[in-house]
Amino acid sequence: MKVEELIGRTSLRAAGRAVGVDVRMVEGRLECKAIDPDDPRYTMDFVMPTMKMVEACRADDFDFFQPLIDAGKLTVEQMHHAAALYHLGKTRSGQPIFWMIDEMMDPQDGHVGADDWISTMLKQREPLLRYWRPRHCLFGQHLVGEEGGRSVSIVESERSAVVLSELFPESIWMAYVSLAWLNVEHFAPLQDCRVTLYPPTDASFTTFPFFEDLVDTVRKRYRMNIAVATVLENYATDEQKARGIDLLEFILESEGPPQPSPREGEEK
Repeated sequence: MKVEELIGRTSLRAAGRAVGVDVRMVEGRLECKAIDPDDPRYTMDFVMPTMKMVEACRADDFDFFQPLIDAGKLTVEQMHHAAALYHLGKTRSGQPIFWMIDEMMDPQDGHVGADDWISTMLKQREPLLRYWRPRHCLFGQHLVGEEGGRSVSIVESERSAVVLSELFPESIWMAYVSLAWLNVEHFAPLQDCRVTLYPPTDASFTTFPFFEDLVDTVRKRYRMNIAVATVLENYATDEQKARGIDLLEFILESEGPPQPSPREGEEK
């Protein structure tokens, strides 16, 4: 294994510090120097994303819940329950952290607010991590566990998944977050589940066909019970589609919130 690959999979600096050695890559060469125990730069070991890090920033009060609480659609207790269920956290500046934790309870990355990622922040902090390529998973994947046959619903936004988990608790709610890295392999842990995808609307009608093709590929690869829900394509107005609303927005804007269905090919 090349040094660059080893650095990408482990923290050599942390391992070196444990034995009193500072490990660095300098102009493509690995350099090791004895550490001065009195140097304050080495008083804290660097940590990769772990459940310890997740627990350290846990929070149970989030601004995106407040409008629903004020409207009487959710309670403070439900907000706390959802925050605990998804291991939600907060940065020191108050930004929510949506941790991507896989079915083995191993944190892969964290989405900070709407634009930043924990992996990006860690790379900025630790130069040796420039070779690290984080492996993303579906947000909420840790909720699958070993129990098969569960109903899984997947939306785009983590916020929507968290809120919908309290509005429709009979299903496990997940989020794919970004089409940029969504691929067939993300569905492998869900092979024993009944999976429904709820893509957001769009005026150009490109998102829905993309998910139809994706689902077709997933079915062929894993022989899964998976489908794309047609509720937004069938019932969202042209104005709503122009705004690109998602399932949660559609439900909240409807006078009588419909059940989040039907799936493609099922009776409407």
